[in-house]
Amino acid sequence: MTATISIKPYVGLAVAICAISTGAILVRLSNAPSTVAAFYRVLFTTVPLVPVAVWKYRGQFRSIGRRDLGFAVLSGLALALHFAAWFESLEWTGVAASVTLVQAQPIFVAVGAWALLSERITARMATGILVAVAGIVAMSVGDLFGGIVGTDPLLGNSLALFGAVMAAGYVLAGRSLRQRVDLIPYVVVVYAVCAVALFGIISVQGRPLAGYPAREWLLFAGLAVGPGLLGHTGINWSLAHLESSVVSVSLLGEPVGATVLGALLLSEFPTPTTVAGGVVVLAGIALTATGREGSTAS
Repeated sequence: MTATISIKPYVGLAVAICAISTGAILVRLSNAPSTVAAFYRVLFTTVPLVPVAVWKYRGQFRSIGRRDLGFAVLSGLALALHFAAWFESLEWTGVAASVTLVQAQPIFVAVGAWALLSERITARMATGILVAVAGIVAMSVGDLFGGIVGTDPLLGNSLALFGAVMAAGYVLAGRSLRQRVDLIPYVVVVYAVCAVALFGIISVQGRPLAGYPAREWLLFAGLAVGPGLLGHTGINWSLAHLESSVVSVSLLGEPVGATVLGALLLSEFPTPTTVAGGVVVLAGIALTATGREGSTAS
């Protein structure tokens, strides 16, 4: 029993990271407005979960208290802003820079987990986070000097960093709520709030929700099944079993996967500095994950 509990969270987390790594590529392949792609990703992720939630977890929705519901709403709003900012950043900067900068969120997560969730971080975990963030900086520098940076890298990189702050809020709220709320009720509420918020953004922008070719709808569905259902839902599941700092720093594996896919599918070849940074990121993930054993986080 103990072995099953200790192995499954890491396996699930690894599958989720692989799925999330496809997100930036699918967004770049889409010609639809970034907020529209984000909206349909979340909507198509939520719809298949609703029948399961109603059939199996109906009673749990009624038992969610006001405080937890409020945090779920905040989590959904943070996720919406994360998607809106990050998807838009991919219009202005390269895949490697955008995906690595948006994953700067472990800095904010580590501070927030210590201040709000009473999670203790061991010296090994702290070292792992610092090493991983150093790898992110190296990858970003490699992309800015000699790599593919897009039409306005300053704007794109700024949007990606804002997305990182919002992602940190989403992870922290999820870590707190997932201790009390089951996975399916939690993600249905959070994704529904996120979809409504993105719909509001699209309405303000005046962008159409229909009239896209079949190729775009396939990309929207791909965003929902891969990064959505397998990716973010897997992350939310792992938050019930692993500290937010571990989950957050593991997400730094996404830039590595996205950079490789960008080179293969979009011909965005990273510089040697970017490749070296990816290796450092993986080293940081390994340090943080193994350092978890010495943590006494509550």
